[in-house]
Amino acid sequence: MLHLVRHGRPQVDRSRPAHEWELDPAAYDDIWALRESGQLPDRAAWFSSPEPKALATAELLTDGDVGVVDGLREHVRDGAQWIEDFDDAVRRAFAVPDAAAVPGWEPITACRDRVVRAVDGILSAYAGADVVLVGHGTAWTVLAATLTRTEPDLDRWRSLAMPDLVRLEV
Repeated sequence: MLHLVRHGRPQVDRSRPAHEWELDPAAYDDIWALRESGQLPDRAAWFSSPEPKALATAELLTDGDVGVVDGLREHVRDGAQWIEDFDDAVRRAFAVPDAAAVPGWEPITACRDRVVRAVDGILSAYAGADVVLVGHGTAWTVLAATLTRTEPDLDRWRSLAMPDLVRLEV
């Protein structure tokens, strides 16, 4: 079973890119609640995006080792200033997946290819084992669509909590 965890709520700092944001200490209770919920496997291989909010979430969810995999980072949004209508920008990214919806943004297809390649490697190395990946909403949306051979579910993306859990049979 593949367990995709979206990171906990970050400390938003509009002066810094989102990939640098730390986890908000006020979010710890929500992460501990997920840990205690019984929804995560007792034994699993754990991996995280290198982004601080994701790695901190993983470290709060398990006492075990967490591998850091660069390919699990979020949809790259370099150079982008604060975007007031972020949902609209993401919808545009999915509508034209081979183009940057905003200057500096990675095309969704590039994000998908990077994340799928990283996850394929992890699943090959841990065949038959439970795997927990801690990362990001957009990356998990394109991954889930690829693994289930469906279109990306933007309604599900919008409804993801911080943290949240999606489980997939693979």
